[in-house]
Amino acid sequence: MTLFDLPDFEGHEGVHSFYDEKTGLKSIIAIHSTARGPAAGGCRMWDYASSEAALTDALRLSRGMSYKNAMADLDFGGGKAVIIGDSRKQKTPELFEAFGRAVDSLGGSYWTAEDVGVSPADLESTRKTTRYVAGLEGHAAASGDPSPVTAEGVFRGVRLCVERALGRDLTGVKVAIQGVGHVGAYLAEKLHAAGAKLIIADVNQVALNEVAAKTGAEIVSTDAIFDVEADVFAPCALGGAISAATLPRLKVKVIAGGANNQLADAMIGQTVFDRGILYAPDYVINGGGIINVAAEIRALEAGGAFDPQWVATKLDRLALTLGEVLDQSLAEKRPANLVADEIARARIAAARS
Repeated sequence: MTLFDLPDFEGHEGVHSFYDEKTGLKSIIAIHSTARGPAAGGCRMWDYASSEAALTDALRLSRGMSYKNAMADLDFGGGKAVIIGDSRKQKTPELFEAFGRAVDSLGGSYWTAEDVGVSPADLESTRKTTRYVAGLEGHAAASGDPSPVTAEGVFRGVRLCVERALGRDLTGVKVAIQGVGHVGAYLAEKLHAAGAKLIIADVNQVALNEVAAKTGAEIVSTDAIFDVEADVFAPCALGGAISAATLPRLKVKVIAGGANNQLADAMIGQTVFDRGILYAPDYVINGGGIINVAAEIRALEAGGAFDPQWVATKLDRLALTLGEVLDQSLAEKRPANLVADEIARARIAAARS
């Protein structure tokens, strides 16, 4: 099977692999579409089991960024970078400088930012060898850590879904959060402040203890999170949380979280719909972070300052877009993920034509 035959290839404009012997860099940059503008999407560093797994992740994440940017109404296409390696042990400034050279070789067709396993400090090293990096601090255009903005968008989405599915506000609603990293932790604090009761799971015990201390959340194992009695399941870890194996275990009425690629495959969306569970398409609900990054890129290109009001306006519109997707799903009796996919593809096709 060739690259072009892979199920997740789906018309990618470019898939680039980079290796630097001196630093040990092994990276894949996938560019799904530049129809709406240069591809924008973060860089993930993960200890993948194989290069094939890294490629699949890059392709799925890249396509998701095309859809996410389209649904957020941004003048950017979709791309994603992955670095193969253990972010706890193999990070060096030189590795991220080498990654910057890889990004720069693409001539501005791809802008990178942070994702799982990558920090603003890492990107400072990347910035030494390319200008096509966002999510930094210390300059007029800087947007800083996008995680709080992502969490704000997800929080609004959860609140909207609870109103639709349960006819109530968040007071007393039980939310099971899978993953309390940057986005999950911020989301937990927002949900707690709104009166929700939290159940959390993560592989990082320190993060769990910190979130529990702030929110009073109940801690369960990473496997048990699928079996708890809750109203909402909020995937905020890596992708594929909703699968043929895990979905039958969920007892919730809403699935809404910050993770990318929450559905193991598109067909799971139909099963979610058939079970009467309201699903917020991941790349719609979690678009706040890329909106924040887009504001920085706009400011960098214009030589101006970061505009928080532009971000706030886009975030308001994103919540309305999620509501429109859910309305159409209900009216047409079709899964929300399929409805969102069609809208995103139509927006990309319109830009291309």
